[in-house]
Amino acid sequence: SAPELMDIAKESKETLEMYGAEPGKASYANNCLLARRLIERGVRFVQLNHEAWDHHSEVKKGVLNQCKQTDKANAALIQDLKQRGLLDDTLVIWGGEFGRTPMVESNPDAGRSLGRDHHNKAFTMWVAGGGVKKGITLGTTDEFGFNVIEDRVHVHDLHATLMHLLGFDHEKLTFRFQGRDFRLTDVHGMVVKKMLA
Repeated sequence: SAPELMDIAKESKETLEMYGAEPGKASYANNCLLARRLIERGVRFVQLNHEAWDHHSEVKKGVLNQCKQTDKANAALIQDLKQRGLLDDTLVIWGGEFGRTPMVESNPDAGRSLGRDHHNKAFTMWVAGGGVKKGITLGTTDEFGFNVIEDRVHVHDLHATLMHLLGFDHEKLTFRFQGRDFRLTDVHGMVVKKMLA
């Protein structure tokens, strides 16, 4: 039943500690543990959100604070899925919609200092399980972290690759809009074979 599924207090003390989860409290760690419980019960798509990464001010303090809330739980989710034999059939994707400029953003009029602005040229996502090659890092930026200089993966390529891992041919998955066929990967997407196991 739904109430039983949501009751993480039934998990072992070791599992709760591994995630950093606390029954009865709202947290990203609790959500990761709930995600595992949903996945092991056959839920096909689970999405977790964690906001407050928009550090236009005090980026160092902000990122450290957010990582304290997410890193342990992310690692626990992957470890837990793996030890339960679920990781090979589960594609875990972590990312946001853009990166951050490599230079400091300061705007006293807007109350901003020691932050970073939005940046669409280079950013990081990670994926695990579900047919992804283990332990690789793909892509390199210039010395400033501004432009990609090696193994660029465009968002269309990422989408094509993720769809491939989910069993879809991105070139055939189209939708009609205003009399024209469109696809998520536009006409540019290519499966990134270096990412595949």
